[in-house]
Amino acid sequence: MPDLILRSSVGLLPVSIFLIVLVYLDSYKLVRFRAVLLAIAAGGLSAVASYFVNDLGLQLTGMSLTSYSRYVSPLIEEALKGLILVYLIRNHRIGFPVDAAIFGFAAGTGFAMIENLYYLGVMSDAHIAVWIVRGFGTAIMHGGATAIFGIVAHTLAEEKQSTGLAVLLPGFLVAAVVHSAFNHFLFAPVLSTLGILVLLPPLLVFVFQRSEASLQKWLAIDFDADTELLELINSGNFSDSKVGHYLESIRDHFKPEVLFDMMCYLRLHTELSMRSTGMLMLRESGFDVEPDPEVKAMLEELRYLEKSIGPTGHRAVKPFLRMSSRDMWQLYMLGE
Repeated sequence: MPDLILRSSVGLLPVSIFLIVLVYLDSYKLVRFRAVLLAIAAGGLSAVASYFVNDLGLQLTGMSLTSYSRYVSPLIEEALKGLILVYLIRNHRIGFPVDAAIFGFAAGTGFAMIENLYYLGVMSDAHIAVWIVRGFGTAIMHGGATAIFGIVAHTLAEEKQSTGLAVLLPGFLVAAVVHSAFNHFLFAPVLSTLGILVLLPPLLVFVFQRSEASLQKWLAIDFDADTELLELINSGNFSDSKVGHYLESIRDHFKPEVLFDMMCYLRLHTELSMRSTGMLMLRESGFDVEPDPEVKAMLEELRYLEKSIGPTGHRAVKPFLRMSSRDMWQLYMLGE
């Protein structure tokens, strides 16, 4: 029994502790604990799915287990884990690379925990060295590979303002290559484990530093732009501004009530954006800020106005709203 507890601890704790450290390093607390738990659960489900898919793949390909684990299973497993990140990116649940790193490592953690629990059941008497490799090497590799996929995919999605296959494929291939290289055991298993432990932490720390610098810059620009637009809307000179001239030029294409709703939509969206930016600034300063109770009603009104103005009206006001995936994430976060 003590041996089983020791093997379980070595197999499961390292990757869990690593994930906790990543969440702790997120000074803005962009990812909520509940979302991390859901990502872990989703990663666990992907491990269950990969068991059946890999079993079928082995039968269909007729490959040896060694060759299959080097060339096929990394593709399948990274694809299944990566689907979690694809969903989050496409639904604007990720705003910055640090989010992608945390969600990716959480999904990999869930995968590794279920995988190691399975191996504990089928090879519980394996030497402790095996569990050191699985706990400190394989498990952290699973988390790191999926984190890399998320970082690369999110970065490209922001640059290209797209979530198509061309944007998602590079990150997936990098993750699969890392996974495959680990499974090749180009060096001794213990050396491969040491390599993961030496290379991965500095990479993630670098990503966190770059992400936080990007967030600080974005917050400053975003808050200034929102303040300027809101002051313009509230001033008596709005009709003389470029935005006012633009709305005047399209007034013949919309009913008066739709134009009014477009103006309300523009103002409400800007107010929500400012609230979200302010919340992030307070979190950076160490305050645990909860959303204002009024925010839920404001978001419901925003959705109502979006339906009221319709797709055409939305396209008409879009040039004055920062509607990138990062800004959509900002509104989603405000409603959490």
